[in-house]
Amino acid sequence: MSTTLENPANTANPFPDEVVTHTPVRDVALPGAAGTMALLTLDNGFDHTKPNTFGPATIAALQTTLDALRTRADAGEIQAVGITGKPFVFAVGADLKAVATARTRDQALEVARAGHRAFATIMDLPVPTFAFVNGAAMGGGLEIALACDYRSVSAGVPAIALPETFLGLVPGWGGCYLLPNLVGPEKALTLIIANPMNTNRMTTGPQAKALGIADVLLEPADFLEESLTWAAGVIAGTTTVERFEVSRDESVWESAVSAARKMVDLKTGRQSPAPYRALDLVAAARTSTRDDAFAAEDEALADLVMGDELRAGLYAFDLVQRRAKRPAGAPDPKLAGPVTLVGVVGAGLMASQLALLAVQRLEIPVVLTDLDQARVDKGVGWVHSELDALQGKRKLSADRASRLKALVTGSTTKDAFREADLIIEAVFEEMSVKKQVFAEVEAVVSATCVLATNTSSLSITEMAADLAHPERVVGLHFFNPVAVMPLLEVVRGAETDDTALATGFAVGKALRKTCILVQDSPSFIVNRLLGRWMGEVGRIVDEGTPIEVADAAFAGLAPMPPFVLLGLVGPPIALHNSETLAAAYPDRFVVSEGLRRVVEAKVPAFYTRDSGRPRVDESVRVLLPQPTEPVVLEASQVRERVLSAIADEARRMLDEGVVQAPMDLDLALITGAGFQFWNGGVTPLLDRTGVSERVTGRRFLPPGVASVPG
Repeated sequence: MSTTLENPANTANPFPDEVVTHTPVRDVALPGAAGTMALLTLDNGFDHTKPNTFGPATIAALQTTLDALRTRADAGEIQAVGITGKPFVFAVGADLKAVATARTRDQALEVARAGHRAFATIMDLPVPTFAFVNGAAMGGGLEIALACDYRSVSAGVPAIALPETFLGLVPGWGGCYLLPNLVGPEKALTLIIANPMNTNRMTTGPQAKALGIADVLLEPADFLEESLTWAAGVIAGTTTVERFEVSRDESVWESAVSAARKMVDLKTGRQSPAPYRALDLVAAARTSTRDDAFAAEDEALADLVMGDELRAGLYAFDLVQRRAKRPAGAPDPKLAGPVTLVGVVGAGLMASQLALLAVQRLEIPVVLTDLDQARVDKGVGWVHSELDALQGKRKLSADRASRLKALVTGSTTKDAFREADLIIEAVFEEMSVKKQVFAEVEAVVSATCVLATNTSSLSITEMAADLAHPERVVGLHFFNPVAVMPLLEVVRGAETDDTALATGFAVGKALRKTCILVQDSPSFIVNRLLGRWMGEVGRIVDEGTPIEVADAAFAGLAPMPPFVLLGLVGPPIALHNSETLAAAYPDRFVVSEGLRRVVEAKVPAFYTRDSGRPRVDESVRVLLPQPTEPVVLEASQVRERVLSAIADEARRMLDEGVVQAPMDLDLALITGAGFQFWNGGVTPLLDRTGVSERVTGRRFLPPGVASVPG
């Protein structure tokens, strides 16, 4: 039958840059004479790399489409309505660029209300409604599916989520009401709170079915066809939809919300209002009417959109989604040389991780070398075992796993590097060792081979100084674990030429890393800022403040407390970084005496879990300095003092030209150290707390860039 009109022009749209998601409808005759379904497809006209989103014009057009469908349903022309997405994408929620342009609370409130009106229209249609979730469904994309009566999901869907609290928002188009009433408060809070608070973890299609979000799980190959057949069965009454019974017991809901609140306290230090608003909305969902719940979501959204935490989250999102894809200061990609074979010097854990990543992403030969055959065999064996594990998890086919394993070989001689286009050294963090390695490699490789170092703190310029071709040396500082951490610091030494640098960026892009250009300086970006942070915290503890108090100061700022982080990184590595920075900048970097003693005593961490819960190891406590006149600070004083030190160091790095702009500092801390989106990394936090102006005399970012426009 006829197709409803697509989105009409909206001359009043205050967001002219919106990429409109269209809502064309086609009639489908359902199998088994179940009637006619009006199938609405969300499609912005682009491929899967630009997902469907909901901006004001999209919501207005969706409302028009739904009103027309109601008229047809009332007339008996259609017996069901279905909603699906373009290939590989259902919808990923609100258009965040449009959200960022809201300048008044009334604007934000109307966006919230418009979304609720449209989704409520779906819920009120007089015929059964179905969401056929064929691809990624996040935020408003999941909420429009929840507004439908029934849901199918493809087994191939990689991402279903309500990520709003990760950014500084709440699921504000029904998510905080509909989801807990569908699957219960505990499961709902997994998506609304737990996953966003744990580095924005995604839920897959099969997991969504297990949680009760979807009614049926179908294979991707013929997903839409099978979804229509399933829907026909539901309409005809031949297919029964079974769902979990949701407890209405007040104590059950209170227990789930209380547990989630404790997690939020731990993760945010009560520094981000969004998850607390979400918890209140979920708690109220047990007894609220739909209209009251939607109105409460409207008010929460309007408040949060006009808060600096969300604006910092949107700024961070833009860094990760846009700036990361166009590295500031990077040379012309056309200058990059071809890379057809990679050599890795070293066969330890870091080197082996680099080899694994390289063979998976580049799919070219990778050769590891080390001092003896036993070490080489161990390194190559580790890579092979990891590939076998991926095959066992069905993330690699048997053929591909065998092919990749055949590409990874080892040798005890650097003659194996003769045909290499790129060498990455990952040996002991000692300048003399690295210089010797590069001298040996240069004697073997071609004149065009790029030499890369994975050093985390040493000078690229000094490392290359004695080579015949220092211009070919570039820093490629990966973060551990290599497969997980997105950041790659691409470091330019004094002699590094554009070809070597462009090759480094090209390889980083092929490895799917977030590449940031860094000028050669001690410890580069992340380790320098963390070094100043850790050095200041170490000095505070050495002066008499308990470790527990110092750690408590950073909830909501860093992904984990500083002394927990020391245990993860390893005290010897932290000490090495501290000594490097103290040697370079003795006026402000100090080496903690307590840290030095812990390393000398070979204590592996500051905390122990021998009682089941983490507590400061007593063997560490007795190693700490015992000042005769201890200075014991409160957590708020610790936080202020350390933020002041970070502001000072960040300004110095910008003045020295270590990076192109404050955005690169924030992008590095987000992708290399896990700093939170709602802080925008760190410079928006320093600006909004006034620390940047108190310490450096000026803001890092203009008002409105990562804060509410004035």
